Amino acid sequence: MIGQDMIDRFIALLGPKGVVTDPDEIAPWVSDWRGRYHGAAAAILAPASTQEVAATVALAAELGVALVPQGGNTSMVGGATPPADGSALILSLRRMNHIRSLSRQDNLAVCEAGVILSVLHDAAEEQGRRFPLSLGAKGSATIGGLVSTNAGGTQVLRHGTMRALVEGIEAVLPDGSIFDGLDALKKDNRGYDIKQLLIGAEGTLGVVTAAALRLAPAIAARAVGWVGVASPADALALLRLTETLLGDSVEGFEVIADETLGFVLGHIPGTRSPIETRTPWHVLIEVDHADLSEPGPSERLEAALADAFERGIAVDAALAANEAQADAFWRIRESLSESEKAQGPALQYDISVPVAKMPAFMIDAAAAAEARFPGTTASSFGHLGDGNVHFHVRAPKGTGDGPAWIATQGQAINGFVHDAVVAAGGSISAEHGIGQMKRAELGRLASPARIGALRAIKAAFDPKGLFNPGKLIPLPGEG
Repeated sequence: MIGQDMIDRFIALLGPKGVVTDPDEIAPWVSDWRGRYHGAAAAILAPASTQEVAATVALAAELGVALVPQGGNTSMVGGATPPADGSALILSLRRMNHIRSLSRQDNLAVCEAGVILSVLHDAAEEQGRRFPLSLGAKGSATIGGLVSTNAGGTQVLRHGTMRALVEGIEAVLPDGSIFDGLDALKKDNRGYDIKQLLIGAEGTLGVVTAAALRLAPAIAARAVGWVGVASPADALALLRLTETLLGDSVEGFEVIADETLGFVLGHIPGTRSPIETRTPWHVLIEVDHADLSEPGPSERLEAALADAFERGIAVDAALAANEAQADAFWRIRESLSESEKAQGPALQYDISVPVAKMPAFMIDAAAAAEARFPGTTASSFGHLGDGNVHFHVRAPKGTGDGPAWIATQGQAINGFVHDAVVAAGGSISAEHGIGQMKRAELGRLASPARIGALRAIKAAFDPKGLFNPGKLIPLPGEG
């Protein structure tokens, strides 16, 4: 039990600004973004520097107090929600929100964990650079959380996930020691790569306090197109065609079911379909150039789409005529999660399968889920080029009690979808992490070797089990 005497020790360490105990101020931070997981915490600890984080962690280790690292609290899998029994304190990194350096020459930005993604975007743009990772929660997601979950987003096709964009990490380990790995060395052969162990560890091995991030040249010119296609197979054919014709200038390639597009048009004011034809599937393409060489991206994308029409791959298409229209196209994509959420109770899956198998999976898995669970509807959208889509199974129309439906049907549907993913050679978590939502399923489906390695690494870093308890690592009996 965390008593007032323990809280007082943290107040003495961090000062009154560094410890939040008002229940009303704590309340927004003890539930996950989707509202499925609800925890309790006697206080939020908010250190303002790496040294204060280290001192906080050391004190927590002395007192035997568990800590739940938290950034923007945008986890989709309950990964930053404290336990319901109040046995942990929230360790907020939001006060650590400084961009320590941003070098145009080195194409590198060193950001503290609490820096909001959109703030980094703006700062890089001022220097003629950009950080090539974006997602719908860019206005609240923090760098520390993005690193800890190995976030993806809409630009992975060209630039990779956070794992590919992180050049160095600073972190506090469970004993309170500071791992200083911010030097962006191209070659470093000193054994195990601690940086890569911490990326995607969801705060179970260490608290990321800062990261050195790779920047890219600013976009000099871009073209954004919306293409209607008959099937995911045609979407994949379009991707391969554009890659052949346009090379690595293809930065974004998103596939969206027409039903999902309809959700956005009905829910988000001011949105409209970019094309007049209602096709079964839609593709959003972005082509970027870092220079103003000729022909430009618009001409090149237009020529590629003309080829797609000749081959019978594309049904209809529209090119954004200006930046405002390009942003409107992307607004549709960035509004998909919000629009899906507004449709009512649903189970959402962030999965990946080999790219070549994805078109068949999108069709067959949806049909199989609807047949197995009458009344449900299923569809998917996302990053076809890297084999990652968001697969949703929605409750039958008229389902009034969402939590009750999830409680009675969730386990069976989860197992059905995840079994289909594994049968296709895929992963039950592509970019959102495991958190607490997928922990048991990871234990059920992962190989004994993988589970054994995860548990051994956790035990080596955090033998007391005080870092983000109940997340990622399957519990005994779960694998």
